[in-house]
Amino acid sequence: MKLISLFISVLFCSVFFSGCASEEKNLTTAEGAYKYAKEFDDAERYDLALQKYADVKNKFPYSNLATEAELAIAEVHYKRESFAEAQVAFQNFRDLHPKNPKIDYVVYKIAMSYYSQLPDTFDRDLSLGNDAIYHFDEIIKSYPHSEYVKEAKEKRDETFQKLAEKELYIADFYFRQEKYSAALRRFESTLQKYSGLGFDPRAHLGAARSAKKLANNTKQKYHSKLLISKFPNSDEADKAKTEEL
Repeated sequence: MKLISLFISVLFCSVFFSGCASEEKNLTTAEGAYKYAKEFDDAERYDLALQKYADVKNKFPYSNLATEAELAIAEVHYKRESFAEAQVAFQNFRDLHPKNPKIDYVVYKIAMSYYSQLPDTFDRDLSLGNDAIYHFDEIIKSYPHSEYVKEAKEKRDETFQKLAEKELYIADFYFRQEKYSAALRRFESTLQKYSGLGFDPRAHLGAARSAKKLANNTKQKYHSKLLISKFPNSDEADKAKTEEL
């Protein structure tokens, strides 16, 4: 029995160390190193995945998998919700590989990295929304047959909605502070930039009210007339009539 147990132990160790040696040998190739990195990635051990993908890129710079590792690094940043780092990584990939067959996807992920940094409420900084829209537009216009166009349009419209709400939020704030000139500019800016998104009645009403406070009869009548003629069934049109705007 002791002899059999000894034989099994020796056999186990032989297989174990052989497997370790094989794994170690695989790590000396781009394929093996990339597979090793992906195992950490799939296991959501993102810190180690980033290190191992970087090893692929640095140790095998002339391999096609080095390029794949660059893209994977950007993906890991995105998956761990480090969206600012993801945006930079995707942008760097695009700069280095402008003719990569996945470039439409890369531009889409740049847009999504900006979009994902936007706050949930419109009363906070939404300046990155313009960057998101710029790249969503690029997908739509430059890659019209891309599979990402549909979602790019949806996310672009959502971003426009947030920016429009932000503009109206500021306009209302100025009106409450009796800064009617600034309020009028913001209401009209909403109409210029974000017309057709469902905010036109509110913007026209705010502009008409602001113009009335400024004794600007021309603009008051202009916005009131458009509000009542274009959106006759809206609550804002009823308010305009009641207030004799």
